[in-house]
Formats: sequence, structure tokens, C-alpha cells
Amino acid sequence: MNRRQLMLGLLFASVLGGIIALGGYKLFEDEKPSFIQVPTNNNVQFSNYLNDSSFTIPDGLNFVYAAEIATPRVVHIKSTMSATASGSRNRNPYEDMFKDFFGDPREYHGQQRPAQSAGSGVILSDNGYIVTNNHVVANSDELEVTLYDNRTYKATVVGTDPNTDIAVIKIDEENLPFISFGNSDKVRVGEWVLAVGNPFDLTSTVTAGIVSAKGRNIGILRERYGIESFIQTDAAVNPGNSGGALVNLKGELIGINSAIATPTGSYAGYSFAVPVSLVKKVVDDLIEFGMVQRALLGIEIMNVNDPRIEEDLDDLNGVYIAVVNENTAAEEAGLKKGDVIHNINKTEVADVAQLQDLVARHRPGDKIQVTYTRDGKTKTVSVKLKNLDNEVKIVKKDDAYSIGGASLRNATKDEMEQYDADHGIIVENIKDGKWKDAGIKDGFLITSINNRPVRDVNELRGTLKNNGGDGVLIKGKYPDGKEAYYGMGW
Repeated sequence: MNRRQLMLGLLFASVLGGIIALGGYKLFEDEKPSFIQVPTNNNVQFSNYLNDSSFTIPDGLNFVYAAEIATPRVVHIKSTMSATASGSRNRNPYEDMFKDFFGDPREYHGQQRPAQSAGSGVILSDNGYIVTNNHVVANSDELEVTLYDNRTYKATVVGTDPNTDIAVIKIDEENLPFISFGNSDKVRVGEWVLAVGNPFDLTSTVTAGIVSAKGRNIGILRERYGIESFIQTDAAVNPGNSGGALVNLKGELIGINSAIATPTGSYAGYSFAVPVSLVKKVVDDLIEFGMVQRALLGIEIMNVNDPRIEEDLDDLNGVYIAVVNENTAAEEAGLKKGDVIHNINKTEVADVAQLQDLVARHRPGDKIQVTYTRDGKTKTVSVKLKNLDNEVKIVKKDDAYSIGGASLRNATKDEMEQYDADHGIIVENIKDGKWKDAGIKDGFLITSINNRPVRDVNELRGTLKNNGGDGVLIKGKYPDGKEAYYGMGW
């Protein structure tokens, strides 16, 4: 092949290649590329950094507005506990559960000093009411609140509820910015949320994530009537966030950050918040009455897939009634063992946690509509809820509780100092009955029942009323400091 033939061959190959390329382009020109094309210049960027002035961030992905709304409404709380309260002798039962979350009160070698822990809170009103977690303020002798603008105040405890881990405190100030409530029932899995708080004393920290799940029961509240129906998120939450705000992209409060699931004590991808639907009811009760007005159906329940259920159930949705207690709201309404509850007030009930949440939003005396199935038939009944005493009356924090021939009431702060204790119930006006038979004398301060601390009359009422007929071991002390134990049949 001579030089002329070689050149003609190369030219032919070039033309043929161009024709093939053009044909291929025409063949696939209707298919759009799924990636961003990089222009042929030196200004090369990764595809997630769009250099396009016409591109705008969708409103639903803008965290700035929510952060600016929520941040000034979240406070830093420093709790100081006396050496007695922080010592092992009167150890806060929540301390073991939450120490990795909001800080472990320290005990010093050779001597005991006041211990401190830190958490967060959310301003509820312009006159200084603040919601936080019970475990942030439990056993505190002094609370200091620092606002977003660094003003500091002493705070007092308005009321606490171990069953939901919610507490209300108050500072003496006016014209404060306060949070607006959202609707946690309408929050959807996958929705963007922000956690606002003070992790590791890094004040006014905002983190973002999505709602990972709803109605989570993680077994952290060990109270007999503990209510766990947490909103689970993957927003970063760490020690110090406890009691802070979980907000939607409107800056509305949808939950109070309360716990994390972690093998290390720090954020590992799972955080949990008490939904605001429950928070609001608890807060209203604590402010109005000083204690939560707990409404009960009076039943023991299981998830329908619980392996302890012996009978075969056709429907695996709902909550199974295992026991209906006597003289309760459920018994009066005609509910029976074996019924499966599907709806409360036309809201579908998926599991035990959701049913407890829906009932706990009400007060004794309220009526709810319960839809259930029995023998394949669906029925709806109206149920008038009762309290722990199977009554419908409102009980206030300072009300004395008469039972078993004695009057029981919450100890005052001065009395607790006198007894060298950080919590307890005083027994007085003892007459013929269980207390006298057990040998208990007037002025005895009950600190625990069956080795479980009791902090207020309502908690003690529930423990005694629902002991199942078994005996109880009561621990406490007298004003002279003498500790005593008593066994009582109940």
C-alpha cells in the first residue's frame, strides 16, 4: 500500500466513525442523562455543588427559619444537688438510666460535695413557665436557668411526673419568647425535624434529622404506669440535650428530647422525644394542680402478637385485654378479657404504647369511645375514665390521702431537711387499721415501698392500690433519724 492509499484509508475511517457517532446520538437522543454534565472548562465541581444562580432551595429543606424561631426559646438548666441527694444512700433511681444522657453527678473521694448536672428546657409562656425532663430536675436543691441571651435566673419546681419523665419549672420574668405547640399526631415518618439544646454545655446547638419512627417503647421508664410512646429521630442528641426541643420546620414544638439508645453514652444515631400531644396534657395538669391527673381504663393489656396470648386471634392489629380489674372504668363499660381494642376516639390503635398515650391525654371523668372486637363482632362503647382510686374526682398535690386508717401527705422541704432525706411521704393521724397493726407511728416518713422510691402521694397511691394483694415492704425514718422497715399485708 502506497502513501496515497494509506491517507485515503484513514480519511474514510474518520468519516465512517463520525457517521456512526451521529447515528448513535440520534438513536439515544430521547434518553436524558441521570447525572450533571460537567462543562469543558477549568471550573470543575462535584455534582452536589450546583453553580446555578437559578437554583433555589425548596422551602421544605430550609432549616434556618425553624432554627431562628426555636433557639431563643430553649434554655440551659444547671441542677445542683446536695451531698445527701447525690450520695449512694439516697440515689436517684433515674440516675442509672439517664446518667449517660445528661451527666453523672460526681462523688468525691474522702468527702461529699454538691453535685451538678446540666440539661435543657423549653419556654412555654411569656411569664416564665419552662418544660423539661423530670430526670433533669429530680432531687435538685437549686436550679439555675440561662436564657439564650445569657441572662440567668433561679428556678423553682412547679411539678414533676416520673411516669412521662416531664417536669415544669418557673423563673420570675416577664415578656419572654415562648414556643408554639405543633401537632405530633400529624408528624410523619421521614419528616425533617430539628433538635435544639445544650449538648456538652455547647449552648444553643441545633441539629437536623428525620423522624425515624413513632410510638417507640424502649423500656427506659420503669414506673408501673410509665408511658412510652416516643418519637424516634436521627437528629444528633447528646448529654445536655435532655429536656430540649424537637421542632418541625415551622419551629413548632413536636416533642421534648428525653433519651438516646447508645452503647457508648454519646449519640449513636437514635434519639427519642416525648410527643407534644402528651407533653401538653402533663404540663397543663402540673401547672393547674401540681400533679398529673392520671386517667385509666383499669385493664392490663398486651400487643396482639405477644407470645403469652394462648388463644388464636384472627386479627393481628390492635391491643389485647388480658385482665379487667374490678370497679374500673373498663368493667363498668362492659369490656372483658379477650377483647381486642382497635380504636380510641376513632384513632387507630396499633400497639400498647399508642393506647397508653391516647388514654393518658385525658383526665378522670372524661369519656372516650373505645372500639373493640369480641367473637368476630366489632362494637363501640363509651367509657368514663377513672383515677387510681377508681374515682373521677380531681386530686391536688397537697391533698392528704386517707387509706388503711391513716392520713398520708407529701413532706415539705423543711420536713425533708429535718429527716435528712430528699423525698418521702409522711404518715400521720394513725388510727386502727393496717398502719397501726404494722407498728408504724405518727410522723413516719416513707421513702420506699418494695425497694422502689416513692416521691409523692399519687405515686404511693398507685403502688398500694395496684399491689395485687401481696404484702409490701415499707422503708423510711423517724424525725430523730432512726431508720425502720415494716412489712404490711395489702
